[in-house]
Amino acid sequence: MKKVYIPMVANHIHHGHIDVIKRASSLGELTVGLLTDSVFSYGKELIPTDYEKRKSLVRHLKGVENVIPQESLECDFNLKNVRPHYFLQGDIKDWFNQDSLESHKNIPNILKEWGGQIIDSAFMHDKFYYSPQRGCTTSNERLGKLRKLLDSKSLIRVLEVHSALTGLIAEELEIKAEGNTQEFDAMWSSSLTDSISKGKPDIEVVDLTSRTITINNIFEVTTKPLIFDADTGGMPEHFAFTVKTLERLGVSAVIIEDKTGLKKNSLFGNDVLQTQASIEEFSHKIQVGKKSQITYDFMIIARIESLILEKGMEDALCRALAYISAGADGIMIHSREREPGEILEFCRKYKTFDKKVPLVVVPTSYNKIFEHQLIEAGVQVVIYANHMLRASYPNMLAVAKSILENGRSAECEHMCMSINDILTLIPENR
Repeated sequence: MKKVYIPMVANHIHHGHIDVIKRASSLGELTVGLLTDSVFSYGKELIPTDYEKRKSLVRHLKGVENVIPQESLECDFNLKNVRPHYFLQGDIKDWFNQDSLESHKNIPNILKEWGGQIIDSAFMHDKFYYSPQRGCTTSNERLGKLRKLLDSKSLIRVLEVHSALTGLIAEELEIKAEGNTQEFDAMWSSSLTDSISKGKPDIEVVDLTSRTITINNIFEVTTKPLIFDADTGGMPEHFAFTVKTLERLGVSAVIIEDKTGLKKNSLFGNDVLQTQASIEEFSHKIQVGKKSQITYDFMIIARIESLILEKGMEDALCRALAYISAGADGIMIHSREREPGEILEFCRKYKTFDKKVPLVVVPTSYNKIFEHQLIEAGVQVVIYANHMLRASYPNMLAVAKSILENGRSAECEHMCMSINDILTLIPENR
């Protein structure tokens, strides 16, 4: 019997899958190469249902004889093992990107080795399934994206957003570096930048209602997951309701810090009075939050302030162990040192833990460290926590000052986008 091979995602089984499987199985024994979870590292795309669940669905479809894992966008390895007489491909540019076109360029030469044939199929042209519109996602889909990204990527790159416009930057910006596409995987709703952008001090004066309005504006035009900065989380009883609200919105994770009293920004360190919560007190808050959440997907990440407050490395490690035992889904270790030494030391000692959860860092002060060094240290999430706001204010101030100094706006025109560019920045205006 002739052999047939199809690469497939099968995140959402629909009529296109049924049609192509029916056509393929009529040609011979059909093997589906199901793309594994690790292939999906595109934060903008819908992250698929996990491999085993998708495999279970596909293997029960009429006409499918075999389901095997496809570990990359390239089909080369599987094709050489299966040696199919027919390879069915859709319009792959509709369900991935230019990288997919590159990854399939070797297929014709491989098939020639045994006289195999490519058969084009139009099923991938169904835009409804493979080209979601900007901002087109549901709360549940967004909620689960961060955990799936943690399972499929070595490092999650997170950018601070404080408005829908900054959300669009995090959503749409991509660059090519050494042949790979680089992008931000998730967004960070910072209490600092959300407060400052509203002209308020960073002392938890901006309440949850106001902050969720910002989040809703961001969510209307984005699809990527969001991590929420909840400062101390407030009283445990209040934190329980914060968790419920964020989870319902589709926020993927909340980070709370182990301090008490009036919030002061951590980068002040001991220059201002800051009090750290006891291990028992903060562990209780984590437990209350975990009990209040409904889904497995939502994450509560514990932020340790021991290094900030000069309590020492052993205190930080002791707290990490306790918070993990209390149910924390991640540990954020914070530092205000200019060099990454104490962070890297924490990472080395953290690796010896029997039970670990994803490790999060915010390299604001020790900003010379490279991402590849963080990966080697065992860090899984890096947050660029305030750079969008810090970049915007100096430029706006310079433009305003130029207008005052010159009595007109001509001199600052070079610092501004053109009117046409700003109008067409939003696709609906084009």
